Amino acid sequence: MTERLAERAVGAVLGSAVGDALGAPFEFGPEGAFTARFPLPGQGGEMCGGGGWDPGEATDDTQMAVLVGESLVERGGLDLPDVFRRFRRWAAAGPKDIGLQTEAVLSGGDPWDTAAALHFQVSQRAAGNGSLMRAATSAVHFADRGRDATMDAARRLAALTHGDRAAWEGTAVFHELVRVALAGGDPLAALPGALAAVHPDHRERYAVVLAPDWHPDQATEFNGAVWPCLGSAVWALRTTSSYEDAVRAAVDLGGDTDTVAAVTGGLAGAVYGAGALPERWTGPLHVPLPGFGRVLRAGELSELAYRLAVRAGADRAGG
Repeated sequence: MTERLAERAVGAVLGSAVGDALGAPFEFGPEGAFTARFPLPGQGGEMCGGGGWDPGEATDDTQMAVLVGESLVERGGLDLPDVFRRFRRWAAAGPKDIGLQTEAVLSGGDPWDTAAALHFQVSQRAAGNGSLMRAATSAVHFADRGRDATMDAARRLAALTHGDRAAWEGTAVFHELVRVALAGGDPLAALPGALAAVHPDHRERYAVVLAPDWHPDQATEFNGAVWPCLGSAVWALRTTSSYEDAVRAAVDLGGDTDTVAAVTGGLAGAVYGAGALPERWTGPLHVPLPGFGRVLRAGELSELAYRLAVRAGADRAGG
C-alpha cells in the first residue's frame, strides 16, 4: 500500500466522521445555518455541539461505520451475521440517535438474513440513507476488489437493515466512487460507469440526482432519503475545490445535515486525503460506541482506516 493510498483511506474514514460530527448540531435546521453562524472559513469553533451532541461528538452514522469496519478487520472479511450482531448489541445499548427503520429491524428479533426484508414487506418504506451513512469503512476495505465486487459488498451490507433495493444501489455507487478516488482517479468522471452498474430498475432515478446540472433544491424528497442524500454529496464535491468547502456546503443544505455531511466527507476525504482535514475539526472528534464501552478519537479512526486497507490487500492475496 502506497503512502498516498493510505492517506486517502484515512481521509475517507476520518473525513466521513468529521462531516458527521460537524453537521450533527444543525440537523433538521434551515439552509445556510452553518454559514450564518460561522461566516468565515477557518475562524474556529465550528465543532460547536448542540442538539444533544457534545462538541465533536459523532452520531450513529460513524458509530455504525466503526462497527462495520471493526468486523471486517477482526473477522478477516465480510461476515454478515457478525456485523448484524454488533449492530444489535449497539442498538440495545440505547444510542443517542438511531434511525426509526434501523431500530425496527435490529430490535424485531428476526434473523440477520431476513429481518430487513420482513420489515420492508410490512412497511414498504426502506429507502432511507441509513446504509449509505455508514459506508466509508467498507468502501475502503473493498476498494481494491474492482467495481463489481465493491458494489456487491455494499449491497449486501446495506441489505442487513434496508429491504429496499434503492438503498442498496445508492450505497453501491458510493463504494464505487470511493474506490476510484482512492486509486487517484476522478470520482465524478466515474459516475457514468457507476450508473451503468446500477440495477436497471433504479438507474434512471440515480441518473437524475447525479447529473452535472442537478442541484439539491430540485430534490423531490427530504435528504434523509438515499437518492437526494447521495446526490447532495456529489453536488457538494462537484461545486467546491477542497475538503473543507465541500463539507461546509453539505452542512449548509440543512435537513439531514449529519448524514449528508458524512457522505460528503467520505467522498471528499478520499479525494483530498487526510492532510486536507483541518486539525480544528479532527481534534475534538470522538466516537462513543454504546454497548462496547469505548470512545474512539481521530487517532483510533485513522488506525482503523489503515488496517482496513491493509487487511483488504492481505485478504485478496490469500485468495
